[in-house]
Amino acid sequence: MEAAVMESRLSTGHIGDVVPGSLPAIYALLGAIKETGVSETILELVHLRASQINGCSFCVHLGTRTMRKAGETDERIDTVVAWRESPWFTDEERAALALAEAVTLTAHNPDPVSDELWDEVTDHFSEAEVGAILLHIAVTNVFNRLNAATRQPAGSIAF
Repeated sequence: MEAAVMESRLSTGHIGDVVPGSLPAIYALLGAIKETGVSETILELVHLRASQINGCSFCVHLGTRTMRKAGETDERIDTVVAWRESPWFTDEERAALALAEAVTLTAHNPDPVSDELWDEVTDHFSEAEVGAILLHIAVTNVFNRLNAATRQPAGSIAF
């Protein structure tokens, strides 16, 4: 059986080309997130984990490529999907990854971000940093859903 090659449903290539002004608005939000001082590593980890959960090949490809360019090890990149069983993540990173999973999978639990998880996250991050991580997870989920709806294939846009 031959695998189907995914092609974008958009003739222009990306939703940002269809709705002028939308990408600059999202990029402004991403800029505000970065100004909080949350490490790029944390932001990339939560981006990759949410994208894995959502099955967004475009964002998984982009995230792993970005992490490799930043010098991240293959062991860490390869085991984000199984971070709980992996020895390569700090307690801070584990808290952020758990938050990414909880916020991405809100429909699976009536209390997706438990008090226990919240306490773990706030043990490692300031309120502004938690806000930034939550916004980054939300933006990732926006991109994942747009890419899924438009069938944006991995590697289809050069960044």
